[in-house]
Amino acid sequence: MKKLAIVISHPIQYYAPVFKLLAKKVQLKVFYSWGKESLDKYDKGFNQRVEWDIPLLDGYDYTFLKNKAKNQGTHHFGGIINPDLINAVQSYQPDAILVYGWGWKSHLKALSFFKGKIPVYFRGDSTLIDQQKSLKSLLRKYFLKWVYGHIDKAFYVGSANKAYFKHFGLKEEQLVFAPHAIDNDRFGEEKILESRLFRTQLGIKGDEILILFAGKLEPKKNPELLLNAIIDLRLKNTHLLFVGNGLLQERLKKKVGEVAEKGYLGYAQDYSVGSSELEVGSWDENVKSTIHFMEFQNQSQMPVVYQACDLFCLPSQGPGETWGLAVNEAMAAGKAIMVSDKVGCADDLVKPGVNGSVFKSGDLADLKQKLKALTENKAKLTKMGMASKQIIQEWSFEKQVTVIVDALENKHAK
Repeated sequence: MKKLAIVISHPIQYYAPVFKLLAKKVQLKVFYSWGKESLDKYDKGFNQRVEWDIPLLDGYDYTFLKNKAKNQGTHHFGGIINPDLINAVQSYQPDAILVYGWGWKSHLKALSFFKGKIPVYFRGDSTLIDQQKSLKSLLRKYFLKWVYGHIDKAFYVGSANKAYFKHFGLKEEQLVFAPHAIDNDRFGEEKILESRLFRTQLGIKGDEILILFAGKLEPKKNPELLLNAIIDLRLKNTHLLFVGNGLLQERLKKKVGEVAEKGYLGYAQDYSVGSSELEVGSWDENVKSTIHFMEFQNQSQMPVVYQACDLFCLPSQGPGETWGLAVNEAMAAGKAIMVSDKVGCADDLVKPGVNGSVFKSGDLADLKQKLKALTENKAKLTKMGMASKQIIQEWSFEKQVTVIVDALENKHAK
């Protein structure tokens, strides 16, 4: 059985299940470069400490390397420094090494050191979506061609990511499609009673439409644009639910409160899954749309939240929305999708008119037009949701594992 070493910064809910599946196919050891400190980290995006309530370290062999960086973290190049990384990997004697991300000192050192010694594989999800022509981007191109010159194969997550790798010098034969994925089974498992109860507790009737935004309330994801669209449209029998925390949280709530005082917008907040307590703002008969806010919800609660909605929207403006795995989650839950063209998965996962719509990032008029068209027919949203669930089946952990194993065993996976 072939041996594979993986170098990655810290346990991540989207990758741990892949490692567990890989460990059944190959001898695997995962080297976490951030160190044990990563298990107790403050997430600046969510503006709180986050501890996932699904197991991230079960079913595979791993070790936490000592991180000697003074300012630890993944937010800068010098945030991960592991003096013992090379020796630790060499002692394991792998047949190949797979490195997730190059943007930290130790990861780049690993790419450089093992080039030519054993096959060097790479996983990243960067795109060219935010790239602008400038001297800086030209210099960056030369640098990244040098970085990716150390790589034998790159496992690309989607079409935009593939174009990125090609732009920086990788050849077609070096690129293997290993789709970005989430646990389709867990998010797709029917939660009919729970989702109905959830809608009831939010005060949402069966024939009303619930639009969901789930993620960090931060400028990159541009939740305020979605809020402005709902405020302007005043859609009848429509609810918008923000799930998450972040820098824009109080700003969004303040805006909703100000508009609700005028009497044509409902406002409900401070709700959590399984709670019967709901702080209500305006519930007037003339209200056409109601805005709801929920705090960050952990992984075990999110399938219910997704399944309760009719349309999931990710209005990101970037920079750095390289994929948007929340879209995978919503699709696995069988929901229609609306995203901006700055979301990395847009070209691969969202088929306009089939399972949703794509609007121009930052364009309020375009968002309003497409949002209005999608929400005119709840039955159409249901049909689109069924299409989403079908499309996302091809984007699975199992397919990701298969192509990695094939590469390790020198099979020509595409």
